[in-house]
Formats: sequence, C-alpha cells, structure tokens
Amino acid sequence: MSVEKDIGRTPSPLKGMGAKLDAAIARLLNKITSTALAPYQAAVIRIGFSLTFALYLLREWPHRLELYGTTNPWGFDLAQRLIASNNAFTVLMWSNSRLWFELVYHGVIVASVLLLLGWHTRTMSILFMAGVLSLMNRSVLLGDGGDTLIHLMASYLLLTRCGQVWSLDARRRERKKTPHRDGCDRVSVALWILAGAGLAVAQMTGFAKIPTGWVLILWGLWLIQALWFWAGRRGSPDARALLDVVANLVHNAAMLVIAAQVCLLYATAGWYKVQGARWQDGSALHYPLHLDYFSPWTGLSQVLDSRSTVVTLITYGTVVAQVAFPFTLLNRRVKNVMLAILMTEHATIAVICGLPFFSLAMIVSDMVFLPTNFLRWGGSRIAAARDRITARLPGGKGPDDRDERRSVPV
Repeated sequence: MSVEKDIGRTPSPLKGMGAKLDAAIARLLNKITSTALAPYQAAVIRIGFSLTFALYLLREWPHRLELYGTTNPWGFDLAQRLIASNNAFTVLMWSNSRLWFELVYHGVIVASVLLLLGWHTRTMSILFMAGVLSLMNRSVLLGDGGDTLIHLMASYLLLTRCGQVWSLDARRRERKKTPHRDGCDRVSVALWILAGAGLAVAQMTGFAKIPTGWVLILWGLWLIQALWFWAGRRGSPDARALLDVVANLVHNAAMLVIAAQVCLLYATAGWYKVQGARWQDGSALHYPLHLDYFSPWTGLSQVLDSRSTVVTLITYGTVVAQVAFPFTLLNRRVKNVMLAILMTEHATIAVICGLPFFSLAMIVSDMVFLPTNFLRWGGSRIAAARDRITARLPGGKGPDDRDERRSVPV
C-alpha cells in the first residue's frame, strides 16, 4: 500500500513537459501580441517596393499613355469587359478621360514617394496599394514576374506596421514623445476626412464603379482608421491596448505571409525548372542570351555565352539555389550565404538581361530575411553619411549637434 501511495505522489514527467509547453506557448503568445516583430524588415519592404514602383513609373513616363492610358492597344471597352468578369479593382475604369488618367498616374508616383519616406504610412500604404492595383489591372498583358510580386507585396504591406523605424512617422513620434497619440495629428485626420469624402462623393455620383467586395474593404479600412483616432483622442488605455494587440497580430501574420510568399516563389520556380528539358541539360541560359529583348549588352551576352561550362554551371546553380533556399532558413549562416548568392544572381540578371525592376523587386523580397543587426548597422551607416553631407551644407548640423533624432536612423 505504501509503495502505491509513493508512486502516486511521484511527479509525472508528462506533467512537467506539459507545464513547459504551456509556458512556451504563453511566452510566444505574449511576444506576438505585445510587439510588432521584424520592424526593420517591414521598413525595408516599404522602402524597397515603393522605390521600385516609383522608379518604374518614372522610367515609363514618356510611354504612360500607351501602357496604361487612353492610347493603350488594350482598349477601354476590352478592359471594362475583363474587369466585369474578374471583379478586379482599378480606378482607371472610372473614366476614360486623359485628365483622370494623368491625375491617377502622377498621384501614384506621389503616393509611392511619400510611402518611401514614411509620411503617414497608414494612409499612404492604402493609396499605394490602390495605385498599384489600378495600373496593373488596367493592362493585364503587360509586365513580368516583378510586377506580379509588387502586386502581391503592395497588398501585404497594407497590413503591416511598416512605419515604426526609418520613417518620418517614427521621427515625429520620437520628437513628440507621445506614442499614445500616434496617428491623431491634424494632418492624419485631414487625410482621413478627404479620403472618406472623396470615396463617398464618387459613389453617390456614380463616378466610381467599384465591385461590392472592394467597397467593403475600402470603407472597412476607413472605419479602422476612425477607431485609431477615437482611441487616441479619448486617451483610453484599454481601448488603445486592445487596438495595439490586434494591430500587432495582423502585422506579425502579414510578415509571416511575406516570408512564406518568397519561399513559395523560389520553391515553385526551382521545381518547375527541374521539369524543363533545357534546365536538365544545362542549356537554359543559352537561349535568352540570344534574344534581343533580353540582351541590352550584346557584347557581354556573347562573351558569357561563349563559355559553355560557365553557362552550364549558372543554369544548374540557379536551380539548386532556388530549390534549396526554403530549407536554408533552418540554419542562419547557410541562409545568409544563400541570400548573398541570390542577390548577386538578381543583380547579374538586371545587367545582362536588362530587367532592373524585376531584379530590384526580387532583391527587396530577399531582404526580408536579412538579420536585424545587419539592417540596423546599415541604417546607422546611412544616417552617418547623411549627417556628414548635411554638415557640409550652409547652416547644416554636424553629428555632435543632433538632437533626439539620433535614435531614429532615417
């Protein structure tokens, strides 16, 4: 009897493991609800994709009417029929006038630049997404894989808190020292009022032709912003804490989706290449080097193609790197080496194949996996270079004259 009682009193190993598991889950939940993870990576995505799209629109500015405007071969009637069938969102279908197109095109450039700078990132991320979708859905036959990636990332970026660092928003919060009033300044409220009034007028007058699903999304985003204003003005710590928890959860989920999207992109690209005969025999790179569209530097392409061993190694190396990349995330050092290889590959594609915006979009996507310490180091170096340039200007401040902005590298 005594032996049975002693056995009953002995703590079970399973109970100890269960307690540890519960504690680990509790720590994880606390982390993902109390903090917006990967703020520097989110800032890189914001800066990189807004810069890429702004540069693309500026490069294509002389050809904007043929690509997306009134002289587009994919006519307005054809675009309307396609939009009616797939319910895609584009404000360019609201009117076929030249004036409306110019307002939208140049407005998207402005929104891209302001998002890059991090000026009222919540509002600018919505306008950026609307601009990207409007232009790309207007002419679905244009673009390449880089455009598709920008299309996806613009939608994901909307869900992140991408203005926490390296932004004018971060600098303003640091100066005011009022995080509880984040986003409640007069400019934010004015932008919110203008956006709501413009959307309401466009709908009531029949000017806007928006699918029902997108109406709910746009007005839902507008109401969410109203909740932030209400919590900030009211000064309720409980309401603000609840909104912060929800925003952190959404942000962390969006960053996870962005990382998964990049892994899926490389995995599918690599496995599809494995199935191709040209990639299997190592000659896939040979063919695009002889296409005028992918050979802006003919002499460079000829020099590269003249070395069959190099062509074969690059072909096989591309497949191996793309298939292996998702698995390298299990080891930090291997992952960093693979990131360097992939970024070098995309930079080479930009030069040899003449695809700068595709390559830039891919490089920015890869940067979401860069270590935080490396990104912070890079940000501090850029800030130091900015201070040196500023100090040389008339009336500029030197590094020792800076105020509290030192903690927010931009």
